[in-house]
Amino acid sequence: MTDAAKKAPVGYDDTPIIPGSCWHVHDGDRPQPRVITPPTASTQDAPGAPPSDAIILFDGTSLDGWRDKDGNEAKWKLENGYMEVTPGTGDITSKQEFGDYQLHVEWASPAAVKGDSQGRGNSGVFLMGLYEFQVLDCYDNPTYPDGTAGGIYGQCPPLVNACRKPGEWQQYDILWIAPRFAGDSLVSPAYATVILNGVVLHHMKALQGPTQHKKTTSYEPQPATGPLKLQDHKDLVRFRNIWCRPLTNYDEVAAE
Repeated sequence: MTDAAKKAPVGYDDTPIIPGSCWHVHDGDRPQPRVITPPTASTQDAPGAPPSDAIILFDGTSLDGWRDKDGNEAKWKLENGYMEVTPGTGDITSKQEFGDYQLHVEWASPAAVKGDSQGRGNSGVFLMGLYEFQVLDCYDNPTYPDGTAGGIYGQCPPLVNACRKPGEWQQYDILWIAPRFAGDSLVSPAYATVILNGVVLHHMKALQGPTQHKKTTSYEPQPATGPLKLQDHKDLVRFRNIWCRPLTNYDEVAAE
């Protein structure tokens, strides 16, 4: 075990207890996810190609499908088939919005290691603009478990830590079921199945509500669809090959 792995992870013990658990939000004493070695076969150099019915959100050539928090053109760096966070320009969101869908996102933390815990290659993928799946360089970099890469931020750590080395491309595949409301009442929560680098991190996991920092969460009525949001956490995280497929019901005839 390296010195970094031995170092006590950063966390909090003065935050609320997460409902249904015995752990504080961002609890540094929560058991760390097991570290495993993800697949390194052809997926590293031949990322997942979109199927014929996919909606392409980013193909490496343009940021036209994205905007900043004020609705203006996204100001992130674009080159060599990827986009990179431009620190200080803010989060960006997709112009298109979705409810239930399959999402594919590839990301890479900076190859040059800088910082530790939450200060190393930090970003996030927010479904419906509200629910964060953590992006973080967690290769030999302990942090509070519900902030580990692949975690449902502030709610649930991933089953395992399946991160590749800094600078290597990583693949998120997420199946998302949006929450349902009847008026002001929650009918069913959001559910997510999350795969990172071919490894299952969550399977039909119920979310407790939109992402919060250092506190618990709950649901409030929201629209049936929302955008995909990528976070500017001031680290030079890169993204490429982003596509999704809205999920339909069984036996549903496709629209013309």
